[in-house]
Amino acid sequence: MSKSRGNIVAPWDVIERYGADAFRWYFFTAKQPWDGYRFATETIGEGVRLFLKQLWSTYGFYVLYANVNGISIDGDEGGDRTELDRWVLSRLAHTVELVRERLDSYDATTAGRTIAEFVGDLSNWYVRRSRRRFWDGDAAAFQTLHEALVTVSQLLAPFTPFLADEIYDNLDGSQPSVHLTDFPEPGARDEEIEFAMGVARTTVELGLAARGSAKIKVRQPLRAAVVVASDRERAAIESLSEIVREELNVHELRFVAAADELGHYEIKLNYRALGPRFGASMPRVAAAVAALDPDHVAKSLRDGTPIGISVDGHEHRLGQEDLQLALAPLEGYGLAREGSHAVALELEIDDELRAEGQAREIVHAVQNARKEAGLAVEDRIELSLSGSPVLLAVARAHEAYIARETLAVSVGYDDRGNEFTAVIDGEQLSIALARVSSR
Repeated sequence: MSKSRGNIVAPWDVIERYGADAFRWYFFTAKQPWDGYRFATETIGEGVRLFLKQLWSTYGFYVLYANVNGISIDGDEGGDRTELDRWVLSRLAHTVELVRERLDSYDATTAGRTIAEFVGDLSNWYVRRSRRRFWDGDAAAFQTLHEALVTVSQLLAPFTPFLADEIYDNLDGSQPSVHLTDFPEPGARDEEIEFAMGVARTTVELGLAARGSAKIKVRQPLRAAVVVASDRERAAIESLSEIVREELNVHELRFVAAADELGHYEIKLNYRALGPRFGASMPRVAAAVAALDPDHVAKSLRDGTPIGISVDGHEHRLGQEDLQLALAPLEGYGLAREGSHAVALELEIDDELRAEGQAREIVHAVQNARKEAGLAVEDRIELSLSGSPVLLAVARAHEAYIARETLAVSVGYDDRGNEFTAVIDGEQLSIALARVSSR
């Protein structure tokens, strides 16, 4: 930037639009200072959206449910902590350790990004996985999230001083300012639970990728997921099986030792590597490769052994750079693979599974109607459904589940007026609801 060229950005314009904390966060975390900057105002907005709003939403979630449940954190009594609690506290300890190390080395960029990564895990995994516990007033969940947020506010104090002070003052306030507290010290880590949760999350990511490839919504339950896992990985997944099953929305987890059991290999030619070598003989190369046993080729390539083929009366050897292996799933399965990890989903949807999926869609539609009606999260409702006989039959069969998830004290099936509508699997559902009382 140069004043003489007229291409400077007035700092106060940016601060008035996004705030000083967002401005500071950008310069701390966008790039290493010695790499130089290509400044764009929009990138500050991206930092606000991807990090600051995410942190504020997580903080707001805690405040909302703490107020609903009348929670007041006093001391360390938090009830029995779950594996999810122990995982996030271990992640917090590791984050504190890394941030201290990086700041001691004057590397604010990596330190800030480390905090942002933890906040992402806190919001997208811990809080999302624990929503039911917060609604139920689980003391351990509140204590754990409280500790994480207060510690994050202390870690952020040098980066975003105003936001950090606001969160600290409301959640702790034992000192007049977060800037008068000691910088956090690393706590005890549980590396085994960190490993287990990492394996579980990788399994979930692959399962969701398989769903995406098959174009099946996550709200549609499936019968089973088949997971490739070594002994240690299998033990890790089994210890967190409830989390994995719920995230993948499957009834059952099964395990196999190798990805080969989830499908069959297909051999593809790397034309970029083979074309210059064989030229016009490429069709005969393709025919020779097609005649090979794919399983034998896969084993040889994994062992680093070249594959021999005969073309025009001459012997040629092909290696890993010449051939590409693709694992095609078994009939009726969707598959996603990354390295030695693989997950296959059983894709067949029978009438029972389809009805379960439609019940979840009904809950989703009612929750949207609650939001449109401006109801608070704790408001109880009287719910009335009408419309498609197919969906009404599903609602009756899953009435207890729908009532529990939507806080409905009663569920009726008469037409009280078309307040809200939704279309589920091509069938129309009309929703009417009335607030009864707060929790």
